[in-house]
Amino acid sequence: MLIAGEASGDLLASELVSALREQSSVLQPSAAPVFFGAGGAKMSAAGVELAFDLTQHSVIGVTDVLKKYFVFRRLFNELLALAIERKPDVVIGVDYGGFNLRFGQAVKKYVRENPFSNWKPKIVQFVSPQVWASRPGRADKLARDYDLLLSIFPFEKDWYARRVPQFRVEFVGHPMIGRFTNGDLRMTSRKSTSHGSRGDEAQIEGKLETPHVVSCNVLLLPGSRTSELKRHLPPMLEALKLIQEKLPAAKAKMVLPNLALMELAKTLGAGVEIQIGELPWALAEADVAIASTGTVTMECAFFGVPTVTLYKTSWLTYQIARRIVTVKSLTMPNLMAGEEVYPEFIQEAATPENLAGATLTLLQDEARRTQIKAQLTKIISSLGEPGATGRAANAVLSLF
Repeated sequence: MLIAGEASGDLLASELVSALREQSSVLQPSAAPVFFGAGGAKMSAAGVELAFDLTQHSVIGVTDVLKKYFVFRRLFNELLALAIERKPDVVIGVDYGGFNLRFGQAVKKYVRENPFSNWKPKIVQFVSPQVWASRPGRADKLARDYDLLLSIFPFEKDWYARRVPQFRVEFVGHPMIGRFTNGDLRMTSRKSTSHGSRGDEAQIEGKLETPHVVSCNVLLLPGSRTSELKRHLPPMLEALKLIQEKLPAAKAKMVLPNLALMELAKTLGAGVEIQIGELPWALAEADVAIASTGTVTMECAFFGVPTVTLYKTSWLTYQIARRIVTVKSLTMPNLMAGEEVYPEFIQEAATPENLAGATLTLLQDEARRTQIKAQLTKIISSLGEPGATGRAANAVLSLF
C-alpha cells in the first residue's frame, strides 16, 4: 500500500513501484506484487490501484488544512479502513509527512489493539518529514511506529542516529540524480557552460553591459498547490514586469504540474507561456528562476540555475511557523550549504521589488553566478549516485 499526496510524491511513488516490481520479479518470479493506495496519475499509470486521487487535495499550512479538515478526515478513515480490509504486507508513505505520519501511527495503533488479527505490516516512510527543522519530538514517534525511514538527504541519517539511534534510517540518495542523468538532457543543456546562456562568457558579459539588448530566460515556479499559486504568482508577475523594464528582451515561462493550476494561473493574470510538466527542459533553458521554496529548488540546483526563492503563507501559519521552525532557511540548497546560496524572501519580504532586484543581480553579476554554480556542484555531488529508488526498493524488500 502506497500513499502520496503531492505531485512530486506521486512521481516518486511511481518510480518506487517500478523498482519494487522489478526486484520482486527476481526474488519471487511466481508471485507478482500487488500495489494499491492513494496518489495521482503517475501512480495509476505505474499500475497502482487507487482508491482516489489524493494529489487533488494537496495543501500546506494550518489555515488550508483547517478548511479541508473534514475532507481529510474522511479520506484518512477511508484509507485506514481499506488497509485493515486488505492487510498489506507493507504500508509506504511517500513524502506528505503530515498525513502519512498520522496514518502510519494509526495502522500501528490498530495492530497493537488487535493482536489476534494476524496482521503485522511493516511501516515505511520514503522521504523524511522535516523533523530536524521543527518539532524534533516527532522523531521519537517515528521510531516507535515505523520500521524504516528512507532518506534522500545525507545529513538526515546522522541527525536521527544522534536522537533515536535504535531507528533504522537508510540514506538512499536523491531520486532526481538518476531521473535526470538517465538521458543526455543535462549533458547537452546550456547549463554545461559556466553561465548557461547563449554563446561564450565574453559574449554574455558584453550583452550584460548593454542590458537593453540582452536576451535572457526567466523561469517562474510558483509551486504545486493552489494556495501557493494564489500567494506566489502575483508578486512573481509584478517582479517580472520590473525585470523587463530593465531588460526589455527578457522572456519568461512558467511550469506547473497540471491543467487545473494552469487555468488558475490564467485567472490570476499570467500572461507568460505556461508548460505542464517538462520541468527539466525548462530548467535546461533557464538563465535564472524565481521559485517557491521546496522540492523544486533542488531541481534548480541540479541544473545549475541561479534562483531567487520565496514563500508566503497565511498569517496564522506564519505566526506558528516562526515560533517552531529552528532552521535559518526554508530553501534546501541553502540548508545543505550552511549559507545563503539562493537569495530567499519569506512572507512580507517577498515583494516584487525584492524579487526583481535579486533576480537582476543574479543575471548581471557574473562573479556571483560563478560562485553559485560552484556551490551547487558541491551540493549535488553529496546526493549520491543514480539508482535511489532501486536502493529504496531493496531496503523495503530487506524487511521481509
